[in-house]
Amino acid sequence: MKIDVILESNNSPEMVLKLGKLAEEVGLGGVWVSNMTDARDPFLNFAQLAANTDRIGIGPIAVSPFELHPMKMASSLLTLNEITGGRARIVVGAGGGTATAMGVPQERRVRAVRECVEILKLAASGKPVQYQGEIYKVQWYNPSWATSTAPKIYVGAGGPQMLRSSARYADGIMVSDFVVDHVRRSRAMIDASMEECGRDKTSIQMNNFWAWHIKESREEAELEARLWLAVRGTLYPPHIQNVLDEDEAEIVNANISSFINAYNKKSYDVPGVPEEIIQKLVKACTSACAVSEIDQEIDRIRQFKAAGLTEIALRIYDNPEEAIRIIGQHVVPALQG
Repeated sequence: MKIDVILESNNSPEMVLKLGKLAEEVGLGGVWVSNMTDARDPFLNFAQLAANTDRIGIGPIAVSPFELHPMKMASSLLTLNEITGGRARIVVGAGGGTATAMGVPQERRVRAVRECVEILKLAASGKPVQYQGEIYKVQWYNPSWATSTAPKIYVGAGGPQMLRSSARYADGIMVSDFVVDHVRRSRAMIDASMEECGRDKTSIQMNNFWAWHIKESREEAELEARLWLAVRGTLYPPHIQNVLDEDEAEIVNANISSFINAYNKKSYDVPGVPEEIIQKLVKACTSACAVSEIDQEIDRIRQFKAAGLTEIALRIYDNPEEAIRIIGQHVVPALQG
């Protein structure tokens, strides 16, 4: 099972280089950076790392065709892929904050993502592209310079429609904040869709964006985790039902604004939500514990693997160098093979 890390999107190119080289040195499979509305360009920000590593996979999560036309997305991806010598990858997403901030309508998302991936794959062939889709069109595009091994193209999927659709054409699927049972159910949908269209089930990667808060003390880890609960997908319907009972979920739903305000203020206080529910969310939705307790989180990753993941992308936060070293020392050896 491959172990990736997801870096803070506002890191400088120099910091991305430093952390990415360390990730390669300790044996990680890949480095991702989230594509955020007000962050550095996720393709350009990887340029230094791309030119100064030899093995590790590199790419942005998630870029939407509603914010960047697939033809221009292809040019950026293929340029990054050229610098890496064929190690670039991308997660194509359906919406996201950037498209929302631009006020772009996000309609027919499943179809838009499929057409985007089809265009990216055609572009990676190095042959002239003429594409007439229902949403996107490409004419007179000939990236003949794209001679590196084709980049891996993932789809960011969450709902049943996107999972089933992307299973038919993507190189990989990345879900976000899925607990073990949710991964298992999603993998069953993916496998069934692949079987229907005659694809080999082993030909697709399944990855999970997962929050990683492993610190010297459990208290420090849990405090960091609760600061970021508002951005955990598990917090919102219908996913909240995977980790809380009905009464607890109703309390969380009624106090979503408290989680968001706490996140914006970088506060540990979430008014209206009992402490035992906060602790339950931290335990269920994240990996948050002391280094001395890391075996329990390694066991969780093994459960993810048994449920159908082939990769996991660990989102690291404060003290990223320390986090990468801990992952390399404890997690990578335990999951090799």
